[in-house]
Amino acid sequence: MPIEIKVPSVGESINEVTLTKWIKKDGEWVERDEVIAELESEKATFEINAEKAGILHTVAKENDTLKIGDVACTIDDAAEKPAAGSTASPAKEDVKPQEPTSSSKDSPAKKETKPEEKKEEKKESKKEEKPVLAKDVKATPVAAAILADKKMDVNKVTPTGSNGKITKHDVLDALTSPGRAIGKVPFQREEKIEKMSNLRRTISRRLVEAKNTTAMLTTFNEVDMSAIMDLRTKYKEVFKKQHEVNLGFMSFFTKACCFALQEWPAVNARIEGDNIIYHDFCDISIAVSSPKGLVVPVIRNAESLSMAEIEKEVVQLATKAKDSKLTIEEMTGGTFTITNGGIFGSLMSTPIINIPQSAILGMHNIVERPVAVKGQVVIRPMMYLAVSYDHRIVDGRESVSFLVRIKEMLENPAQLLFGKDPVKALLEL
Repeated sequence: MPIEIKVPSVGESINEVTLTKWIKKDGEWVERDEVIAELESEKATFEINAEKAGILHTVAKENDTLKIGDVACTIDDAAEKPAAGSTASPAKEDVKPQEPTSSSKDSPAKKETKPEEKKEEKKESKKEEKPVLAKDVKATPVAAAILADKKMDVNKVTPTGSNGKITKHDVLDALTSPGRAIGKVPFQREEKIEKMSNLRRTISRRLVEAKNTTAMLTTFNEVDMSAIMDLRTKYKEVFKKQHEVNLGFMSFFTKACCFALQEWPAVNARIEGDNIIYHDFCDISIAVSSPKGLVVPVIRNAESLSMAEIEKEVVQLATKAKDSKLTIEEMTGGTFTITNGGIFGSLMSTPIINIPQSAILGMHNIVERPVAVKGQVVIRPMMYLAVSYDHRIVDGRESVSFLVRIKEMLENPAQLLFGKDPVKALLEL
């Protein structure tokens, strides 16, 4: 009797998942413990494995929403494993009798014409190689000549000829209308309906919940990034050689936040019912853009990590997010969040709190602009910082002081060693 592979329980409060992709196809042979499908819950993507070897028979389809315990597929473990190189496709078996053409004795004409065929193939291939065209893209001779002469990207030309062929008019239209959206037919008014993924629905629900259940307020400041940029320029090669990881901005901000959070514990706390829960550790959530949406993996005990250890954690978590390999444990339990909209060019924003946390720091784009320094106007690389906080637990004095403390440490990186000015530490001030 075939074995049923059911959707496993992936965590508390998660009742359904989406089957995003079949790794193995229906009718294929699978080995025991081999990954056969990818599932997506509201928090993370995970895989299901074959419990036994056998022939896979899919029950659910890709993009289906399944309840925990639903049957995703069955495996016929009584079936015999196909011999190596054999195929179960009848279409391919029907083609086999046509293959042994060498056994025909009355085919000398074909052998004699082979050199001519090769010459013709070479001529055709040379003709096709003249213009730089993408795979399976056809163009008229005039259009191909213009494309080659102007060194145009064919992906920027919308073909209107028969069978998707690029015409002279298409190329000239692309040259005279460079501002038109690539690949779009003029005045097109099509709409596309796409079902929201579990992750996107969760993001939507949590953002609305954060706006409706917290007394959110945002305070701003700016930081001169000169000192950090000079430090990175001076030590980045040595740092990479020593620690085998790049020296980025995130380790500086994470370090600064950890010191500031310990000075202002309310920013690192959360509300639970009528109680306030304070943490003596800093589990920093890092907002990362993944192919399926925004995720926030957590760097555990960031206050105890070195700069290199923080950078390695950031790289590891970001890579997992990109490959949709983050686990639920890696995405839960943060006490404070850092998000960097600057990598997309954002100059200023008001980040939304990652509930149940009480605050979030927003980094932004570094822009050179004139600032006044000791009565002189100078050009400095400046970044706007924003801290959104829950006013129910964090007062204005605490939020502003928290952000000012981060600014002080970033503009004087030596303070990141002790969490305070080295001279004041020496003088015990």
